[in-house]
Amino acid sequence: MAIKLLNKNEVEFDLIALGECMIRLSPPGHQRIELTPYFEAYAGGGEYNVAYALARYGLRTSWVSRLVDNPLGHFIRNHAQTSGMDISEVIWVPYDGAGRADRIGLNFTEVGIGVRPSVTLYDRGHTAISHIKPGEVNWKKIFNERKARWFHTGGIFTALSDSCAEVTLEAVKAAHEAGTIVSYDLNFRSKLWSSKKAIEVTKGLIPYIDVLIGNEEDFQKVLGFEVEGVDENLKELPIDAYKKMVKKVVGAYPHIKIVGTTLREVLSGLVNNWSAIMYYEGNFYESRKYQNLEIEDRVGGGDGFCSGLIYGVLNNMSPQESVEFGAAHGALLQSTRGDTSMVTLEEIMHVVKGGSARIKR
Repeated sequence: MAIKLLNKNEVEFDLIALGECMIRLSPPGHQRIELTPYFEAYAGGGEYNVAYALARYGLRTSWVSRLVDNPLGHFIRNHAQTSGMDISEVIWVPYDGAGRADRIGLNFTEVGIGVRPSVTLYDRGHTAISHIKPGEVNWKKIFNERKARWFHTGGIFTALSDSCAEVTLEAVKAAHEAGTIVSYDLNFRSKLWSSKKAIEVTKGLIPYIDVLIGNEEDFQKVLGFEVEGVDENLKELPIDAYKKMVKKVVGAYPHIKIVGTTLREVLSGLVNNWSAIMYYEGNFYESRKYQNLEIEDRVGGGDGFCSGLIYGVLNNMSPQESVEFGAAHGALLQSTRGDTSMVTLEEIMHVVKGGSARIKR
């Protein structure tokens, strides 16, 4: 692909990500939060999930965040290390014994079924990462001395606090100036900020962003671009309407090199139609459509697409191959519980090549 990447032999990392990782607590199966006798625990966070997946697939990734030095912070550290990602730039802060100053965020997630959707309940106020301040991370040293081909962050981290938004701007500027490709997952979360605030902040970041990732709601709520003719229940998502929207985005911001969009048609809590489109150099590339995709857990599907797309670009796949790889990874990621990828490169390529789910013996 013609997108200009730094030479992989002259950088320490293929990708650096900035964001929060929380501990997710889910009732087993499809039980309710208020009635379950126990929870399953997972680590996950939008930007973290991307670095974690790419490390599993052999890329050199690093994750920047701020964690409390207690067993909950160690839970996240241990999970991160299983992927092989670098966490040397994580800021560790002391535990005050009660979490008054800094804490690890929690989210409680019910996995939906039938007409009941999946639901996430946040318990992430006053987290360590939300207190990060400009100047706390030496971004110029990271991007000019350690160096990376790609930097990834997104709207979830940016929405956590005003200081997080300031750090995002500081980081994308430094990455851009160092010649690092910058991707930003719009990832709108109405529980974290309003659409008005999201649009206001994101407009200041856009000049430093090369790659935009998001779904139908993200482009509407974070950039203010409406998708015409979309059913409010998202049962039908006309691709032509998305293409018109993306053309408006790149028309307004012509420096944007890639736009990746997931298309999810929600048939039930556990059955979706799933696909993706990618815009690159004036052309659109559509992935295979996964009709009636059976889902174990939909959380993290978008991050799976994002990391898969980035993997394709970093490995010089064609645009069509990249969008197919991203869509396949997102589909497979939703076949397991938890936010982070548990699938292998072999499994992704099997699906990309049209392989079936026939049992392997």
